[in-house]
Amino acid sequence: MQTLTITLVQGATRWHDAPGNRDYYGALVRDAAPSDLIVLPETFLSGFTNDTLGNAEFMDGPSVAWMCALAGEVNATITGSLVIRDGDTVYNRLIWASPDGSLAYYDKRHLFRMAGEHTRYGGGNERLIVELKGWRILPQVCYDLRFPVWLRNGRREASAGGMDYDLALFVANWPAPRRQPWRTLLRARAIENLCYVIGVNRVGVDGNDLPYAGDSAVIDPVGEPLVELGTQEQVITVVLDPAPLMAHRERFPAWMDADRFSLDTSV
Repeated sequence: MQTLTITLVQGATRWHDAPGNRDYYGALVRDAAPSDLIVLPETFLSGFTNDTLGNAEFMDGPSVAWMCALAGEVNATITGSLVIRDGDTVYNRLIWASPDGSLAYYDKRHLFRMAGEHTRYGGGNERLIVELKGWRILPQVCYDLRFPVWLRNGRREASAGGMDYDLALFVANWPAPRRQPWRTLLRARAIENLCYVIGVNRVGVDGNDLPYAGDSAVIDPVGEPLVELGTQEQVITVVLDPAPLMAHRERFPAWMDADRFSLDTSV
């Protein structure tokens, strides 16, 4: 594992305006410091919308192509979620666009029923773990943060190193009235999974008049914040060092005492 440079882009997403958001977020990305990984919020080209038909694109549409082109331009992996139609189903799909043009994606597993997301979107049933500069990274979307069984690290056998991932990454549209759970759960997921955690939320007010307070953060494996953003548009670049993570896992291997379980993703 090498040091990993990551840029958090905490933006004020324009409502239902993909071209405007491509211009807006593109400018923020181009002005950021050089980075290995650039993280954008959940549904950063539309806002968190239930108007799926009006905002969904296909994987061969302009927005995925834009992410790939931008990744190549700035020579960094770019990730964030989009409203994507795949066949007859629409997904809240996190796109992982590498500068070499390769793509991976993760479909949000846990759909926020309090806003009716489960009635308009399909849910995923597979975790995605990607590698970057020797780091194993688990990208997730917003509401997934509340479900520790799905996120559980350490499913591998001890002979394989035990831990599944080194960094859990959450892109979000997490409203301001629930900002305390957001901040608390980011810390909890880092502590229990012996990993770094990054959460990137949006700011501003969306088309449903919901306010967002940002609170994007980088949390270390013992739950201490390395970076905490405020409530305004902010772009910040941080460098993660693997040495403290490896040392913590060596002296405190709690994963070895974790309960074994099987996960049924059919429900």
